[in-house]
Amino acid sequence: MNPDLERDETRAFPVGSAPDSWGVWFPDDPLQTPWPRFLDEVAAAEYDWIELGPFGYLPTDPRELQAELDKRGLRLSGGTVGGALHRPEELPAVRRSMLEVAALAGALGAKHLVFLPSMYRGLKDGAQLERADLDAEQWRALTNGAEHLAKVLLEETGMRFCFHPHAESHVETCEQIERFLADTDPELVGLCLDTGHVAYAHGDAPRIAREHPDRIWYVHIKSVDPEVLARVNADRLPFADAVKLGVMCEPSRGIPPLDEMRDAISKLPAGTFVVVEQDLYPCDFGRPLPIALRTRKTLRDTGIG
Repeated sequence: MNPDLERDETRAFPVGSAPDSWGVWFPDDPLQTPWPRFLDEVAAAEYDWIELGPFGYLPTDPRELQAELDKRGLRLSGGTVGGALHRPEELPAVRRSMLEVAALAGALGAKHLVFLPSMYRGLKDGAQLERADLDAEQWRALTNGAEHLAKVLLEETGMRFCFHPHAESHVETCEQIERFLADTDPELVGLCLDTGHVAYAHGDAPRIAREHPDRIWYVHIKSVDPEVLARVNADRLPFADAVKLGVMCEPSRGIPPLDEMRDAISKLPAGTFVVVEQDLYPCDFGRPLPIALRTRKTLRDTGIG
């Protein structure tokens, strides 16, 4: 269990949002909402917390970013970084990137780093990059790499390593998540449970939360539109195209049911971050704020925070 937190079912969770919910997937892209607008609108939606998002999207000077957050009443819940842990030769570069992100996030008080495994299909074009499964040696490299990064992160920054199972990555299904948890040190490696990505892979996020509360140190809350997912599966569409079709929907409008997810995460330690992350890339700049306003109200009404 995360040693910094105690269980308390009477407290709501600290709730935030992320650049992803404003259509941001990359450090710099003309199709993405400019970062000042993102910060203005996430504050207008009455969120208190944000994630860093792709490194370089928000200012990377800690004093500048702190000033921008302060004037909007925002705080930073965590940083995000990714990499191909199943390729050991890439581990040193991933470690450097992780520590760069952690230095910025930690300077702003964040205690969590969300790690995104590399995808086997391209995030922009859906092109097949490699096989969807790993052999035994690659799997060992992935789990050993996660433990190594988690140990380095904790020792050098005091931050917690939260591995994020992701669509079209090598840890996406419930079976793969269970295997990953069994093969990694529970004192070092936790999960960022993304409810939408689990549902996208036909998994049961509430069950994972109920069965592994001590391994879930961070939550991304989102939903999947089952009708769009059925089309995606029937046509074998890549995740990039699925997002464009609206497969990730508002938390109240898809699966898993929000009340079921609320009940499942109610056993997590008080203070566990619940961050809204609705994949919207690319989207019209005027689309995210109305969604964020509705979602913020829904989370309050549901009792999540």
